[in-house]
Amino acid sequence: MTRPRVFITRVIPEEGLALLRDACAIDLWEDELPPPYDILQRRAAEADGLLCLLSDRIDAALLEAAPRLRVISQMAVGYDNIDVSACTARGLPVGHTPGVLTETTADFAFALLMAAARRIPEAERYARAGRWKTWGPTLLLGRDIYGATLGIIGMGRIGQAVARRARGFAMRILYTDRAEVPEAAILGAEYRPLESLLAESDFVSLHVPLTPETFHLIDARALSLMRPTAILINTARGPVVDHTALYEALTGGQIAAAALDVTDPEPLPPDSPLLALDNCLVVPHIASASVATRGRMAVMAAENLLAGLRGERLPHPVNPEVFDRRR
Repeated sequence: MTRPRVFITRVIPEEGLALLRDACAIDLWEDELPPPYDILQRRAAEADGLLCLLSDRIDAALLEAAPRLRVISQMAVGYDNIDVSACTARGLPVGHTPGVLTETTADFAFALLMAAARRIPEAERYARAGRWKTWGPTLLLGRDIYGATLGIIGMGRIGQAVARRARGFAMRILYTDRAEVPEAAILGAEYRPLESLLAESDFVSLHVPLTPETFHLIDARALSLMRPTAILINTARGPVVDHTALYEALTGGQIAAAALDVTDPEPLPPDSPLLALDNCLVVPHIASASVATRGRMAVMAAENLLAGLRGERLPHPVNPEVFDRRR
């Protein structure tokens, strides 16, 4: 029997590839950079299944050119790069990998918070540059974390996991979301409207999906409401923050620092002014980059793909209504 053909848009951990090798004919894109859109469209047109990443644009035009596709599986929690409505209209199931990266991402968000607060990257560069001459009473003074106020924007799974870590530092925890979250009370977190949260917080950590409502949620006005000693942490999506406004806030003293795992665009160009700032820590979208977590994500993505190829309900569907229609 002919095995279904699948296009995988990047090398993924072996745990996931191993599940697919026996069942599928694999077309694997092995370059470090994602396939250009025209190549993605052409290779998808030859495939029964597509395993993709956030950097791949899956739009209506690609779907139109790929009538063989039976399933799309994304190795990520978010899926704002996929036209889910167009997939649903075609009856095409879309899978993702929720839940698995919650704790790993929360770890990293808190690591960014601590690194920015205590100016660790700046201090490391200072030492490597040979500028460390002696201990000094005012050398590289940072901000205290213990007992400070943390504002969490988006109290979903990752936001709640960050709140659990903050409790270990006796932090006062505030949060905002579309509505009050019952689980937040158990964590000792207090609900605030966005404006109040920004004004009261020493640290603001972003954990919202990218939607039309959250695009540039942190803009010039939002930044102007923050304390001049405050630090912004973004492990959500780059466009949630207006980077032009952020640069002005960091250079103008409106806020003390920022730590970004995600940017807009992504990656930032080497000449981005944000990369020249000591008070802006930028890392290359690695919040979920632990060996165990990325391995589990690859397995989940493979399992979604295989289920779709068999005509079964995906273990982790984005658009479950596709399966409801088939009943």
